[in-house]
Amino acid sequence: MSLFDVYPLFDITPVKAKDVFVYDKNGIEYLDLYGGHAVISIGHSHPEYVSSLSNQLNHIGFYSNSIQNPLQVELAQDIETLSGCKDYQLFLCNSGAEANENALKLASFQTGKSKVIAFKNGFHGRTSAAVAATDNAKIIAPINAQQEVERFELGDLKGVENALAKNDVCAIIIETIQGIGGLDEVSTEFFKGLEALSKKYNTMLIADEIQCGFGRTGDFFAFQKHGITPDIISMAKGMGNGFPIGGILIHPSIKASYGLLGTTFGGNHLACAASLAVLKVLRCENLMENAKTVSNYFAEKAKAIPQIKAVKGRGLMLGLEFDFPIADLRKDLIYKHHIFTGSAKNPNLLRILPPLTIQKKHVDLFFEALKKAL
Repeated sequence: MSLFDVYPLFDITPVKAKDVFVYDKNGIEYLDLYGGHAVISIGHSHPEYVSSLSNQLNHIGFYSNSIQNPLQVELAQDIETLSGCKDYQLFLCNSGAEANENALKLASFQTGKSKVIAFKNGFHGRTSAAVAATDNAKIIAPINAQQEVERFELGDLKGVENALAKNDVCAIIIETIQGIGGLDEVSTEFFKGLEALSKKYNTMLIADEIQCGFGRTGDFFAFQKHGITPDIISMAKGMGNGFPIGGILIHPSIKASYGLLGTTFGGNHLACAASLAVLKVLRCENLMENAKTVSNYFAEKAKAIPQIKAVKGRGLMLGLEFDFPIADLRKDLIYKHHIFTGSAKNPNLLRILPPLTIQKKHVDLFFEALKKAL
């Protein structure tokens, strides 16, 4: 049996990883500045993470959500403490797409409406409503296209209000900082405008923090910079450091009922153990502060390279914008200089999404290689 050929693959086979480095089957060491799509938050094979999962597996790895699981309660408490999002409710699932799917479903239940407002260059997942809200026609199948989605330019508050005035919108979904779309972020004024409009027109405001959440920007959630209170916050990627886990935080004004949402694997014992380890390391190693420190250092180093036209993003969710397509540059970095980086919908943007444990010395390695590659 062959694999379903949907991924363009680099000819590299990792067999081991430690902190910010990955090692292939030939023993070659690669500096990981991509973290597998921003998933690796506390570094590969962190001892606290390995210990937490190993210990949990020795007790119980899985049971369904038909029984008590105190680890879920502990995880909810730790997220509240570290994020400062008081009194929200936690629903756990398995991925970012599933998180956004549940967020949109819950918004529709809550408002009795079905239309979604999303934004150009946004990416929210590959499942039914989530992919319909994603700005990529190539991955939206006819069965997904039946979802009602209206898409606006980032910053178009007037267009959003005109759509909301029809009173058929259940949710506004927005990435606080766009990931694959190219690291774009709008102003605080725009976010506050969306918040006000969502209240005015009985619409749920969903902050998609799948990629930019869990400490990656230096704040626990990227939206917190803007001083808003979303109705629903979706999260995943860095939440489990590689173990599949996602979730939504739900404002206390939204009431639960039995059967409203559900999942077989979501919030299982191993997933909770993984996320609890992530939160412990984020706190004990001050990784959110490290994200800010290293980010500032990165931006200073970038100033010395004239080919870089802009540094986009915040914290350790960064993009280097050039005035030429970066596809060949990215290949040179991985094959000649052994550094993983990422691409974006913007063909001129090189994405940098390293583990939050990265140090200045690793940034130096990258810029030395980048100068040679350029």
